[in-house]
Amino acid sequence: MARKRGKNYKTALEQVDQSKAYPVTDAVDLVKKIDFAKFDATVEIVFKLNVDTKQADQQLRGAVVLPNGTGKEQTVIVFAKGDNAKAAKDAGADFVGDTDLVEKIQDGWLDFDVAIATPDMMAQVGRLGRVLGPKGLMPNPKTGTVTMDVAKAVQESKAGKVTYRTDRDGNVAVPVGKVSFGTDQLVGNLKTITDVIVKARPASVRGVYVNNVSISSTFGPGVKVDLDSFDAIKA
Repeated sequence: MARKRGKNYKTALEQVDQSKAYPVTDAVDLVKKIDFAKFDATVEIVFKLNVDTKQADQQLRGAVVLPNGTGKEQTVIVFAKGDNAKAAKDAGADFVGDTDLVEKIQDGWLDFDVAIATPDMMAQVGRLGRVLGPKGLMPNPKTGTVTMDVAKAVQESKAGKVTYRTDRDGNVAVPVGKVSFGTDQLVGNLKTITDVIVKARPASVRGVYVNNVSISSTFGPGVKVDLDSFDAIKA
């Protein structure tokens, strides 16, 4: 069943030439212009990739620190003991613990955005898989959230680190900032995540890798971006 769209969405959509792929700067300006949310909406980029996610080696997953941050204050928790726990606290982690923190989450507490753990804590943290996994909060080495360098992980998360992964259809969606950001800030973030996605191209992929790129605000329509706007894709 087709999704019903409101008046504001339809008005915004009328301003988008759906047959056109816009240069990235123009696309950002348009997304900012047609945004109609009554709050500082998030801007997101979506890549449609030519990957077969049924093949393990074509599933992308990782993380990158955006140069201009995300505009969102991240609440970061760390599962660690001893000196690692102290390092996490000194680095600015909002909550640090070991078994006590595991139990707190088992009791239903989920008021955080990023979870980091030292490798020795994963046996206990693993018990939270059914809770944290579906929400994308489970610490994972591929995203740098299972590490002995907890201080660096905390600092990066606070500075604007975002994670990415392919869904089953080969799409990758990543938040890149807020509508209130300057155009140059958003373009810088967009180019950074695009470079990372291009470099993550699986060796087994043949032919065109990036089929389509679009950006949008939280409630707004997607705006297709000209792939030649990104040096990494053009190359």
